[in-house]
Amino acid sequence: MLNSVIVVDDEAPIREAVEQWLTLSGFQVQVHSRAEDCLANLPEHFPGVVLSDVRMPGMGGLALLARLQALDADLPVILLTGHGDVPMAVDAMRDGAYDFLEKPFSPETLLSNLRRALEKRQLVLENRRLHEQADARSQLDATLLGVSPGLQTLRRQVLDLSQLPVNVIIRGETGSGKELVARCLHDFGPRANKPFVALNCAAIPEQLFEAELFGHETGAFTGAQGKRIGKLEYADGGTLFLDEIESMPLAQQVKLLRVLQDKQLERLGSNKPIKVDLRIIAATKPDLLEEARAGRFREDLAYRLNVAELRLPPLRERREDIPQLFNHFAQAAAQRLGRKAPELSAAQLSQLLTHDWPGNVRELANAAERQTLGLSTPEPVALDAGPSLAAQQEAFEAHCLRAALTRHKGEIKAVLHELQLPRRTLNEKMQRHGLLREMFV
Repeated sequence: MLNSVIVVDDEAPIREAVEQWLTLSGFQVQVHSRAEDCLANLPEHFPGVVLSDVRMPGMGGLALLARLQALDADLPVILLTGHGDVPMAVDAMRDGAYDFLEKPFSPETLLSNLRRALEKRQLVLENRRLHEQADARSQLDATLLGVSPGLQTLRRQVLDLSQLPVNVIIRGETGSGKELVARCLHDFGPRANKPFVALNCAAIPEQLFEAELFGHETGAFTGAQGKRIGKLEYADGGTLFLDEIESMPLAQQVKLLRVLQDKQLERLGSNKPIKVDLRIIAATKPDLLEEARAGRFREDLAYRLNVAELRLPPLRERREDIPQLFNHFAQAAAQRLGRKAPELSAAQLSQLLTHDWPGNVRELANAAERQTLGLSTPEPVALDAGPSLAAQQEAFEAHCLRAALTRHKGEIKAVLHELQLPRRTLNEKMQRHGLLREMFV
């Protein structure tokens, strides 16, 4: 909270008086008699101010200031000094202290200093938050590639949901990138430094499913040699990604529901409950509620999992993204294979834009690797409703702009000369296609 104050003073009367003044004035107050206790109990990203006496047994206020500065150079520290310590406190302000108060001080003076320090802290934290959001958006743009409206919406949804402690269902066709989106939900959220555990429910034989999910103790069943940690337990603190969850056996659905409700599990062969804190992200092709109505999936589990839902558009619905995605996969394949990345001709790009892509992004990545190896691009597939001429023109224009910017490493004058465009027209087209000069420098 942005009205939090930590008070450090070895004199109990001062601690108690300051705590009383601040509490009555609406502040959230922690008090410590030792600097060491302050450091041991300092919350991560503390949003408030530290108020510390200078002279204390053990670690003094100046040493505490240095330690706090090392943890967070922008954390406001106000020092409490005796009359003889004023020159020392002035030097401390040059070293990063926010201010100092000479004892005895009035409640009004203390409150005035604290409010100014908290206002500064609020500005610093808001600035950090905006920078972090901008960095996250930039990183996500480089991970979930595409300029189509569907991808722009998806990126916004992923950034929002990554911060929320809710389970998520990801719906999409085979090859549309469900695991990549699940990984982004984990990596851009508060659980990023904890495990991300992926399990494909369709790839596990039913008789092994429970042991895979819950783990087992030695001798829990024939062949259970040694203790094994299950996926649920391994994901503790982090994220469990359950791909093709519609394939999960009904018997295991019941047990998974109980884990989500009780936040604990038992390994096979054990009666000891183990607490777990995890987020479930599940991927599915069909609608889980329709599966539940058909009796193939538990309705209560479907509701428990489907707190939020993300729909991944198939590649045929985001054709304007095909040139950028193809170029990305071709560059990656060229680097991996020690080849030169191919440059697409207009005919080859037309083939890419008119293909149906039943395998979605995964199929496109394969096509890019084949093209890098000198093999052919996919043949067009007849579509029920093919891309319009306008959509193909937009995609081709984006491809040409991206290719020119890549060739000239973002040098705008060279791009203007090659494409014979006025500066204003190029700016408008780059903005429409989501292209920034910085992406190519």
